[in-house]
Amino acid sequence: MIRTFDYDKLPIVEVVNEIILDAVRRGASDIHFDPMNEYMKVRIRIDGELTDYTTVPNTLKKNLITRIKIISGMNITEVRLPQDGSIQTVLKDTSLDLRVSSLPCSDGEKIVIRILDYSMSLKGLEHLGFSDHNYRKILEMIAKPSGIILVTGATGSGKSTTVYSILQKLNRETTNVITVEDPVEMDIEGINQVQVNSEIGLTFANVLRSVLRQDPNIIMIGEIRDNETARIAVRASITGHLVLSTIHTNNSLNTIERLLDMEVERYLLASALEGIVSQKLARRLCEECRSMRPANQYEKDLIKNVLNIDIKEVYSAEGCEKCNNGYKGRIAIHEVLLINQAIRDAIAEGTSKEALREMVYKSDVTTLLQDGLEKVVIGYTTCEEVLKLIELDDDIDGKTKEYRYSLNKALEESDLRKSAGDVTISDNIVLSEVDILEEIPDQTQ
Repeated sequence: MIRTFDYDKLPIVEVVNEIILDAVRRGASDIHFDPMNEYMKVRIRIDGELTDYTTVPNTLKKNLITRIKIISGMNITEVRLPQDGSIQTVLKDTSLDLRVSSLPCSDGEKIVIRILDYSMSLKGLEHLGFSDHNYRKILEMIAKPSGIILVTGATGSGKSTTVYSILQKLNRETTNVITVEDPVEMDIEGINQVQVNSEIGLTFANVLRSVLRQDPNIIMIGEIRDNETARIAVRASITGHLVLSTIHTNNSLNTIERLLDMEVERYLLASALEGIVSQKLARRLCEECRSMRPANQYEKDLIKNVLNIDIKEVYSAEGCEKCNNGYKGRIAIHEVLLINQAIRDAIAEGTSKEALREMVYKSDVTTLLQDGLEKVVIGYTTCEEVLKLIELDDDIDGKTKEYRYSLNKALEESDLRKSAGDVTISDNIVLSEVDILEEIPDQTQ
């Protein structure tokens, strides 16, 4: 993938344009400009994996950084403090929406450009890779007139894509939808979007207080970052508003614990919380070159234990001209919890974590591990990709040590290490169409 540029003949303006356009064409989500002693290294992130792209001589490093700062609206004279900027333009008939961040490092300023792609959000909620079972639960959640729905996951796990898709579904002429974001990532016609600006006191909490006086039906909060925002969001949801937001947690149980740690009163959380959507992104197998191979004993045992089905073969990554080492795009792995009365009572009564865990996963929840392995069996991703994302400690009780002991051997047997490398998300997956997954019993975790 390494590219070379003739810096003697090509102006730095053209170099910057070409790097950005080529990264967009390759489906990259981020471009990293890393300062080093001898040169500046440029890397691009494709399907969650950073790859070396090119190098820029130190003699041109300052010019390149200055060019990026100018087009993103940054202060070119400030090199001691981090800065944020954005680029919205059209280059060679390609519409660009970019977020730019600078960070002073020991060898100079590091620049990261995030390439925003809203094509999946525009397609709609039904195209985000939810299983048929999870998709029905999402529809039931968003049909509620009030309450709070949380989308959780790590940075870069597609939370914004999911939230915007839900907003598209809820955006009707009969509803007043207001969002509070930092920054406003996607302009949606018919929705009132507010940009937070903490420098002038326009914080999430302050805006939310004003939003409640604007007669909203639906409120979207870009991210719950602090105790005050969490408490206001929960209180807004119990006064007749449907509230959507995101939070950085791994799964449903951790989300409930995090909100309680943010000093949200138990009785309020119990009555307000309607649903939690946890998600991660795994690399998706290239459909052009994926191939079947015999499943090793580790994979057979894991899938039998988690899904209670027997397999003989699984798909593996091969690699071709149309993909990156056998993978192309990413697929979302979900855990969707629809809050029932038993869970509400448990939250309000202060039930222990162990008892709450048993109650949550005795409901109709498909865990992240279960959903990931279902997609392994179907052929959308590989067992290795799922295990890179999900800790078995969270999903397998009593057999974790046995599985971990055999993992390295299993990976060697299946030669998965050779294919090892978080937004493209798959079309809606209707698991009922796959014979092998017709009957998947609920697993007690």
